[in-house]
Amino acid sequence: MTELEKVFLYIKKVSEKGSIFSLSRIYELLERLGNPQEKLKIIHVAGTNGKGSFCAMLSSILCKAGLNVGVYTSPYLLTQMESYRLNGKEASKEVFLSAMTKVIEKAEKMSDKPTEYELLTAAAFLMFYQNNCDFCIIECGLGGDTDSTNVISKPVLSVITNVQKDHCRILGNSISEIAAHKAGIIKENCPVLYGGRKDEAFDVIKQKAEKMSAPFYDTDKSSLEVISCDISGTSLNFKNYKNIKLSLLGLYQTKNAVNVLTAVEILQKYGVKISEKAVYEGLASCKWQARFEVVKKDPVIIFDGSHNPDGMKYAVQSIKSYFSVKPILIMGVMADKEYSLYGDMLKNIPEIIFTVTPDNARALDAELLAECFAQKGFKAAACENMNKALKSAVSSAKKENLPIIVMGSLYMYKEFKEEIEKIIC
Repeated sequence: MTELEKVFLYIKKVSEKGSIFSLSRIYELLERLGNPQEKLKIIHVAGTNGKGSFCAMLSSILCKAGLNVGVYTSPYLLTQMESYRLNGKEASKEVFLSAMTKVIEKAEKMSDKPTEYELLTAAAFLMFYQNNCDFCIIECGLGGDTDSTNVISKPVLSVITNVQKDHCRILGNSISEIAAHKAGIIKENCPVLYGGRKDEAFDVIKQKAEKMSAPFYDTDKSSLEVISCDISGTSLNFKNYKNIKLSLLGLYQTKNAVNVLTAVEILQKYGVKISEKAVYEGLASCKWQARFEVVKKDPVIIFDGSHNPDGMKYAVQSIKSYFSVKPILIMGVMADKEYSLYGDMLKNIPEIIFTVTPDNARALDAELLAECFAQKGFKAAACENMNKALKSAVSSAKKENLPIIVMGSLYMYKEFKEEIEKIIC
């Protein structure tokens, strides 16, 4: 067994502990590691939707500005190394192993052993310190106040992309409750950007910022003008930026982009040198998996990780904008999501829906999801696995020249990528 395999085995065993929402273990672990998080310039990102895309776009811009950038996001889609990016590239096995070996060594000395997420988060801070990152962009896993990433005392910028209902069992059933959790990342005297709507969440976050004497900024979405938007890309204007080319698809990415542009303005205000050229090139070249990602073109196959009602709403808008025909959908969701709302949201959208059960303990059974759609009048068929769903969808798509949209849980992505190569070469 290689050293890397031993590390993966250790992480797998630790994962059985599950999630425990407390910061005591991560603080102790980081203390044993020399508190690398205190030696880094960090942009901390929370929010219901758009966190990963925000991190990817901002990282791409900072890299084009000539900075050494580390990014930590979760969950990973294909491999654990994918959660860690250095200058836009997935961390190498050697870099991952170096950080994780040290983390495990310190974790083993603790009486109350860390959870899997705590190990992975500590490894991010250590890795980025070991690799001399100029800036680190750290994505919250869930919520904010008790998330393991919330150990940063002086972030360069705290960002809350938006607040919607999600993870209600943990974060609460109201927007205000959820916003309060996410506002937990706001630190004293450190600037904060809110990119969501001016609703009760806005009020909660602004009040928390005022309480913490944190300079508060919000995104002026009225300055956004979408020039063109199709399957080949998007062009937009925002304030002084004209005809920005955005490589990421999905109508929702324009909102993520203006949040990023606002973050750039704030960073520039605080002395970070980011040229206009870096902004244009960074957004034009940014890549991010599983967010309205065109995976194949004949037939058109798109994967979109719209895993909650707000994400589904924007995915539906994108489908309507990009296609004049009804697509074939493949869908799998978690049982703790508000999937009962999806039938009304997808009205008149798909030709047929093939349902699958994602590879996760929280997944909703494909039969139950298909039944839910059938009760709403959709043509829906449950499939035993992703392979059968893709074969059925591709067969139908080729006959009728229709696009295929695979949407729902990000936990489907790994199996989807594996199976799509077998079916379409």
